[in-house]
Amino acid sequence: MSEKEILLLSIKDFLTPKMLKFAILPFIISLIVMYILFLIIAGIGIEQLGTLQVYSSQTTIQNGVPHTESLSTVLEGSAIIKFLMSHAITSWLATFLIYAIGGFLTIYISIFFAVVIIGFLTPFILRELQARHYRDVEMIGYGNLAYFIFLAIKWTLAMLALFILLIPFYFIPLLNIVALNIPLYYFFHKMLTLDVSSSICTAEEEKQINFFNTNKIKMKTLALYLLSLIPFAVFFGAIFFVIYLGHTYFVEVRKIRA
Repeated sequence: MSEKEILLLSIKDFLTPKMLKFAILPFIISLIVMYILFLIIAGIGIEQLGTLQVYSSQTTIQNGVPHTESLSTVLEGSAIIKFLMSHAITSWLATFLIYAIGGFLTIYISIFFAVVIIGFLTPFILRELQARHYRDVEMIGYGNLAYFIFLAIKWTLAMLALFILLIPFYFIPLLNIVALNIPLYYFFHKMLTLDVSSSICTAEEEKQINFFNTNKIKMKTLALYLLSLIPFAVFFGAIFFVIYLGHTYFVEVRKIRA
């Protein structure tokens, strides 16, 4: 089966009523999580503005004698927000920073949660694919819950380590965009391929597939990750990711067992 045929078949399967029903669940859950996270992050951003000391002076001339009056005050909590919002420029900057940072973090965290949600739905999606197209390919699978938790923790720590190691690159324009996405793509690739492969093939078959198709699978997961960066695409596309990669593993397993 060619890559074009796999892609067209994946789109056709995704548009079936049953798969669209699967797509609604991650959307609803992720949307709720995303909304709550956004409110929390925005609230923290406002609270962390801290305190601001404001100093002003005014000079007046009375009977030819200059008089200078000074005012010094400290703004805390909501007072600083009122102060910032009372000026057009500072109001725009404060609003932009709060919602830009909050929105940025929310989108990336939502990708993390979408990957987790996919993990619970993957077996059901793959069984549907098997019933439709791969009745001759038995879904054997490998691993257990403890094994998956261990790998998830391991890859999460590796992702956090990558975030820290790449800090110097965050201050370089354009390069910082790549640096910020490398850790998340790493986690996305690892979790997605584990979810699909562990449901279809044996551990030995998974090693063979990765050995002979490493670059092809990475290119596919990279394309899916880039697609997930489009706002809201990850919510509806999560199920498509599993379908597309599922077809790839089913085809490769069929070749091995033949």
